[in-house]
Amino acid sequence: MFSNLAFALEVTAPTFLVICLGIFLKRIGVINNEFAQIGSDLVFKITLPCLLFVSLAQVNFEHPPIALVLCGLLLTLLAFLILEYVIAPRLDKVDRSAFVQGSFRSNMGIVGLAFCINAFGDGVIAVASVYLAFVTILYNVLSLITLTRNQVKEGANLSLGLTLRRIASNPIIIAIVIAVSISLLSITPPKFVLDTTGYIGRMSMPLALLCIGASIRWRDFRVSVNLYWATLAKLIAVPALITIGGILAGLRGESLGVLYLMSSAPSAAAGYPMLRAIGGNYHLGAAIIASTSLAAVVAITLGLFLLKAFSLI
Repeated sequence: MFSNLAFALEVTAPTFLVICLGIFLKRIGVINNEFAQIGSDLVFKITLPCLLFVSLAQVNFEHPPIALVLCGLLLTLLAFLILEYVIAPRLDKVDRSAFVQGSFRSNMGIVGLAFCINAFGDGVIAVASVYLAFVTILYNVLSLITLTRNQVKEGANLSLGLTLRRIASNPIIIAIVIAVSISLLSITPPKFVLDTTGYIGRMSMPLALLCIGASIRWRDFRVSVNLYWATLAKLIAVPALITIGGILAGLRGESLGVLYLMSSAPSAAAGYPMLRAIGGNYHLGAAIIASTSLAAVVAITLGLFLLKAFSLI
C-alpha cells in the first residue's frame, strides 16, 4: 500500500510544489501578472511546441495508440453529452457554458503532460502527444457547441469557421503535425535543430507551472456553489467515467495511465477568453481553473493510488 501511495505522490507532488512556488513568488513580488501572461504565451507558442516536436520527430509510428485515442474521443464525447444535455439545463443560463467547459476540458498540454512524464518518463511524450492532438480538436468543437447554445452576449463572434481557424493556427497542433509528418517520411532533422528545440522545450513544464501558480486569484473562489460542483465533476466524475470506460475497453498500463492523467488534469485556461467573448460567467470560469489547479493534486494522487493498487497501471 505504501509503495502505491509513494508512486502517486511522486507523480503529483513535483507539479503541485512548482505551482505553489509560483504562488509564493508572486506574493513576495518576484513575479507578477505580466510575467504570468508573457510566460504562458511563451509556453503555448514556443517552448511546448518545441518539446513536442523534438519528441515526436524521432518516434517510429508503426504502432500508433489507436485504441487510446478512440477511447479518449468517444468517452470525452459521452461526458460532454451528459454535462451539456442532462446537467446544464438545471443551471442558470449564464453559468451553463462555464460549468460544462470547465468540467470536461482539461489542461492536457501543460499539466496533463507533466503528470504523464512524472509517471512514465520522457518516453511517454510520443503517445501522450498523439492523444493530445486529437482530443484537443474535439475539445475545441465541443466548447463551440456549449458556448453557442448557451450564448448570453448578443452578436458574439463565435462560429465553426473561427474554431477551425483557431485549431489550424494552434502552435501545438502545428508542431505535432510537422513532427509526425517528418517521422512518417523517415526524415532525420539535423542534430543542431533537435538540440536547439530540445533546449527550448525543456523550459516548458517549470515555466508553465510557475505561471499557473502566479495566475491564481484567491477572490475567484468566492463565486457560487456551481464552482464546487464543477470542481468535483472535473476532478472526480469525468475522469472516473473516462477511466472506467478505458478499463472496460481493455486499456492497461501506460495507455490507461495517460487516459486517466489527461482527463483528470485541471480545467484548461483556454476556456476563459472564450467565455468572455460570449458573455458567459467568466468569473465562474476563472474560479474553476484556479480551484481545479490546486485540488488536482489530491484527486489525482487518490486516483493513481487506486489504479496502482488494483495493478491497472
